[in-house]
Amino acid sequence: MQNLSIDVLSYLSKHLIKNYEIEWQRKNGINNVIVIPAIAEYDNIKVLLKSLSKNDPAFFPLSLILFVINNSPVSSNEIKEDNLNSINLLRSIIGADNNSDFSREIINSGLQIGLIDASSEGKELNTKQAGVGLARKIGMDLSLTIFDYSKGTKKMIICLDADCTISQTYLTNIINDFNKNNYSVAVVNFEHPVDGTDEYNAAIICYEIFLRYYVTGLIFAGSDYAFHTIGSTMMCYHNAYMKIGGMNKRKAAEDFYFLEKLAKNYPINKIDCAIVYPSKRSSWRVPFGTGQRVTRFLSKIRDEYLLFDPDVFGILKEWLEIYNSDAISDPQDVLNQAKEIHTELYNFLLQNNYLKQWEKILSNTKSGKQLSHQRKIWFDGFKTLKLIHHLRDTAFPEINMFDALNMLFIKLGINNSIIRNGKEVPELDVQKEYLNLLRNFS
Repeated sequence: MQNLSIDVLSYLSKHLIKNYEIEWQRKNGINNVIVIPAIAEYDNIKVLLKSLSKNDPAFFPLSLILFVINNSPVSSNEIKEDNLNSINLLRSIIGADNNSDFSREIINSGLQIGLIDASSEGKELNTKQAGVGLARKIGMDLSLTIFDYSKGTKKMIICLDADCTISQTYLTNIINDFNKNNYSVAVVNFEHPVDGTDEYNAAIICYEIFLRYYVTGLIFAGSDYAFHTIGSTMMCYHNAYMKIGGMNKRKAAEDFYFLEKLAKNYPINKIDCAIVYPSKRSSWRVPFGTGQRVTRFLSKIRDEYLLFDPDVFGILKEWLEIYNSDAISDPQDVLNQAKEIHTELYNFLLQNNYLKQWEKILSNTKSGKQLSHQRKIWFDGFKTLKLIHHLRDTAFPEINMFDALNMLFIKLGINNSIIRNGKEVPELDVQKEYLNLLRNFS
């Protein structure tokens, strides 16, 4: 801790949860820490480590793979036992205790492994706050204590999940791209594996289309928040992490709010040439996301083949052109023009107290740069999503997924030669074609 800068020490004094420490074979030269929260993931940890070990070993001495094994005091005995197995496995690798073929394989690969025990008695996460956000935060905060700040290279905090695998060029591409392009924040590409039963494949294709369609719509609209918010794809420079006050403690959507906060201060760049393959399993771990959507799809409780009417993104596009224009400075004029775009856009702005808030913002803003920043802060990613939902609920009901895709492709000028044969829900092979087209764009 004695070699840390004043900025890092100041951050840690305010934010670090002091009950935890990193177990690892301490070495100098760490520039990258990959933080992986894990609860009841013993089998998946082994799969992930094998995937990581296939990356270029030239990057292993510079990088620590840091697992945060976590549960709360009220977690089931089954979860605690699984976590204990994970802790024992990781300790056998860290201590070079060659008691299994698997441990020896990972040790011999050269991967540097770290462990934060947030599972054993007395170290469990606070019951009220226990969840993925708090586990990520503990790992990301403690990453700041082990970087080699004597070297001028970027110190990267990288997020991954225990149930993922990665492409063989993952480390090479994210570290090289991040440093070469002088990024402060980035997300990597992702692809859910489509390699299960037809039922599971249908569920995951439908969900990934939903994710990519929304971001593609935001790209069309010119939104500053047109990026995926998936925890296992996030990374940032350590100074950017500290500037926004670090990771939040949310039990779900921690990734959305973390990236949204970063986006108010930095561009969110995308690294296409590295890929994370998230799990497609159903899961109890978070109340929404991939696991929840797969479970819902399989339960057939609602029509999953619905998307926002693409006209809502057209309204968003027109709104952002007015909102971000320096030609209009009077909030009432902005409201009047919003009403001409659509009455429900106008109603949404009234409900969100646009006039009063922007009169106050303008009275306290002294430069064009400040004004641009305030625009990004006020109409953020969450407010963008709220507007889309408002338009859906009041004027533009959801429509068939594949009709929506065709209409959005036309708006974007994307050449779409997919043959659907007039079916509301086409065959899986055709659905894959739609997904692949989206993957090439968002």
